[in-house]
Amino acid sequence: MNNIESAGHQIHFETQLEPLMELINKGKYSNVFVFADRNTTELCMPVFRQMLDEYSEFDMIEVDPGEENKNIDFCIGIWKTLLDFEADRKSLMINLGGGVVTDMGGFVASTYKRGIDFINIPTTLLAMVDASVGGKTGIDVDNVKNMVGTFSLPQAVFIETEFLKTLPSRELLSGFAEMIKHGLIADAAYYDELKKSDYKNISAAAIHRSVEIKNQVVTEDPLEKGLRKILNFGHTIGHAVESYSLSKDKKPLTHGEAIAIGMVCEAYLSHKNSELTAEELQEISAYIKSVYPAYKIKEKSFPQLAVLMQSDKKNEHGNILFSLLESIGKCTYNCRVSESDVISSMEYYNSLYAK
Repeated sequence: MNNIESAGHQIHFETQLEPLMELINKGKYSNVFVFADRNTTELCMPVFRQMLDEYSEFDMIEVDPGEENKNIDFCIGIWKTLLDFEADRKSLMINLGGGVVTDMGGFVASTYKRGIDFINIPTTLLAMVDASVGGKTGIDVDNVKNMVGTFSLPQAVFIETEFLKTLPSRELLSGFAEMIKHGLIADAAYYDELKKSDYKNISAAAIHRSVEIKNQVVTEDPLEKGLRKILNFGHTIGHAVESYSLSKDKKPLTHGEAIAIGMVCEAYLSHKNSELTAEELQEISAYIKSVYPAYKIKEKSFPQLAVLMQSDKKNEHGNILFSLLESIGKCTYNCRVSESDVISSMEYYNSLYAK
C-alpha cells in the first residue's frame, strides 16, 4: 500500500515499522521516549517491540488512559518527567496510542524546550484516520475539547492495522464515525462503500482512503483558515455533547458516538440552512441510527450545550459557525445558524429514537 506524503513527512502504511529505526538513526537523537497510556503499554507494547526486533533503547512515559486526563496537569507531569530524564532539544518522543496520546504527546513535544521531534504511531482506528494526521495537537480545559494546542507536524506517522486487533468493538465504532464523516464531506462513492462494510473488520484500503481525504484537505489549508474547517462537520454539536457527557454521564460517550450524534444534528441544519435535500437527510439519519446506539439529549441540557458551542474554536465575533453539507460528498463552512435551529436539530435527533 502506498505511503502518503504529508507536508514534508511520510504517513507509512503497513510497513511493520521498518522505516522507524532508520528515522531514529538518521536523527541522531540523544534520547528516545515512548509515550503511552497504561492500556497501550499492556496491549500494544508487545506488538511494538516485536515489530522492532525487541528494540529497547528508549525510556517509557506512561499516563492513565481516558479523555478526562487530557489536561494541563498531566502535561506538567510529563514535562517534569522529561526534565528528570534530562531530555534535551535533540530528544525524540514516539507517541504510541490513541487520539488522547497523539494529541497530548504532540502538544507536550511541541512545547517542551520550544519543541522536540515526535513520531505518531496511532493504535486506535480513531487516531489512525483522524487524530494522528494533520499536525493538530491539543488538550482540554474545563471539559472543553482541545482548547489549548499547537499546529506541529510529526517527523512521520506509522499506520499498522495489526494494532486494531487489540481494540474492543466500541472503540472501532468510535473511529468509524470519522470515516463516515470523510465520505459525507468529500467522497459520496466512498460513503456508499462504507455503508456496505463492517466496522469490526474495516479494511486497510478504507483507512488509507480516509487518511488520503484528510491529508488532501489539510495540505491545502494547514492552519485551518478556510477549507480545513469542513473536517469539523458533526463536531460543533458533537464536541458539545461529548463534553457534557464527559462531565455528567456515568458511562460517557466515546468521541465517535458523540460525533455520530453531531452529524445527524448538523445534517438537519444542512437541510434547513444549506442545500442538503430531505431525502439525503433521511438517508444519513437512517444509516447512522442503524449503526450507532441511541442517546437521549436531555432538554434541560440544551442551554449548557449552547454555552459549550459558544466556546468552539471555529467561532468568530461571537457567532457559532458550522460546516454544513451541500450534498452527500460536498461540504461548505463558516455557516451561521440560529440558536433556535440548533435546538431544533437536537430535538430532531431525539425524535429519531422516540419512534
